[in-house]
Amino acid sequence: MTYIGWLVRGVVLAVGLGGVNARAAEAVQGIRGALESGNLGLVSATSFRLANGGCTACPTIPQALWYFRDDWIAVPKVDPAGFSRGLPALRDVAEWAATAKGVPSGALPPLAWVGAPLLAEAWRLAADGSTITGPAGTSLPFAVEPRLASNQSYYDVQSARYFTGRALSMRGHMDNGRFIARSLWPDDFRLDAASVPFKPLAADETLDSLVRSEDGGARQPLAARVLWQRAAPGPQGWSGKPVLAVMLNGAQGDDDEAHGGHFAIATGRFGDKGEWRDWLVNNFYNLDSVSEKGIIASSLPMDAYMGDLNSGQAWYRPSYMLVAVLKQDRAAAFYQGAISRVFNHFYRHDFVYRHATANCAGISIDTLRALGWQVPKQGPTSMLKAIAGLPYMALKDGSLDSGRKAFDYMSAERTALYPFVAFEAIGRDILERLVAGKQSASGLEAMLAEDIEALVYVRIPQFPSSRAFGQAPVASIDEYMQRAPADRKDWKIIPVPPRPFPAELKDGDGGDAPLEASSIALAAYGGFFGVTAVGLWHRRSKRRRV
Repeated sequence: MTYIGWLVRGVVLAVGLGGVNARAAEAVQGIRGALESGNLGLVSATSFRLANGGCTACPTIPQALWYFRDDWIAVPKVDPAGFSRGLPALRDVAEWAATAKGVPSGALPPLAWVGAPLLAEAWRLAADGSTITGPAGTSLPFAVEPRLASNQSYYDVQSARYFTGRALSMRGHMDNGRFIARSLWPDDFRLDAASVPFKPLAADETLDSLVRSEDGGARQPLAARVLWQRAAPGPQGWSGKPVLAVMLNGAQGDDDEAHGGHFAIATGRFGDKGEWRDWLVNNFYNLDSVSEKGIIASSLPMDAYMGDLNSGQAWYRPSYMLVAVLKQDRAAAFYQGAISRVFNHFYRHDFVYRHATANCAGISIDTLRALGWQVPKQGPTSMLKAIAGLPYMALKDGSLDSGRKAFDYMSAERTALYPFVAFEAIGRDILERLVAGKQSASGLEAMLAEDIEALVYVRIPQFPSSRAFGQAPVASIDEYMQRAPADRKDWKIIPVPPRPFPAELKDGDGGDAPLEASSIALAAYGGFFGVTAVGLWHRRSKRRRV
């Protein structure tokens, strides 16, 4: 049985928290149902109910539910985000945005992957790692979810030492009086406006240099600084303020296919003491392969996105975040409504993950652009190299697919290809254009320019474990090749199996199947060589007749 199976064993999901876990939690102060209070992103957690993908009465589309049939999810009680059948995802977003005229619809994400039925708050881990003590002094036996067989590294004595004595928020479940943690999050990872210094970029600093400093900061403590603010925060600080946050996850230390890092955009609001663990992160991964760490593309709470013991980003690389603190919800809600529509297309497979043109960065930043925030493009790496690379790599590797990939990576818009480039482009655009009043008069960028009160940079460490420490991500193909071993046979690669999408869930609507740039290039090559071949044949025939 997988760890997901352990998660649901012995619990009747159809009754939500009315079963064993809820009754166990009632007797323990400091442990509550995952959706009993608090927020999921911008909205109250009570707007959702716990379920799994086997739910037959959920308003979420069946394609989305299929991916979580053995796991805990939050589904909206009413008013889930919709989508326009037959339209490409980004055109759907653009038309929806034009119809909405900048007013968020209030529709909720189709689901949020919470991973566990219970939330333990302000508990402390004993030095030996075997028990936890709650805010009321109650002690419970403690253990963590089992490691996935495909996950190469895991929680160990270094991890226990790192978390010992700290107040923790943990998602998990009860098993015979013992708390089994699915995710760990330090409560001291707060961003209190009173303790975050105002420190704009100096003349010799850039976002690039901040991310790369101290070898990416994987071993450093959490650090934050305000890069820009409209005015000093008032007595309430950022309490209750909505945010639109841009997340850059660094390079892994044990996977040579992961030097490019990862990218996501989150929405939510600060807690009373600067908490941000319940922000909703919109995380895109390839649905057609099974992640070795159990990651599934979804919207999910920040503490699960970062701290899930198998899939959490903080367990295998450092991370960096730009937080736009806003005076009202509209910009963040506008983005969340749009990206929720994209998820509906994505789960239905009429919008497919593509590593060069529709990856985690590309999907996120293209959605921003579809909403009217024209983040400046950086152009391709090299069209000349792309044109030359297609036949060269195809012949070198004896694979047309290899040639196509070379063309796609060299010709792709860099903000859509590299998470680091997207992160920098967004940050620079805020600091150099939006806050200077040079934005358009409508759309998302106009909302941001009017509503932004501060831009905060946050560096988040990697949690110690048996995994190698990561570093800052790369921002170019040349940098990638300098970091990876020269001989590809020496690369550390973690193979992943495919995840076939059930034929019965395909509804025949291929709304978004654009030609890859490499397909256009292949057609051009074919046309060129075809015309050339006909010309040579005609020329030889003419000579024979003469």
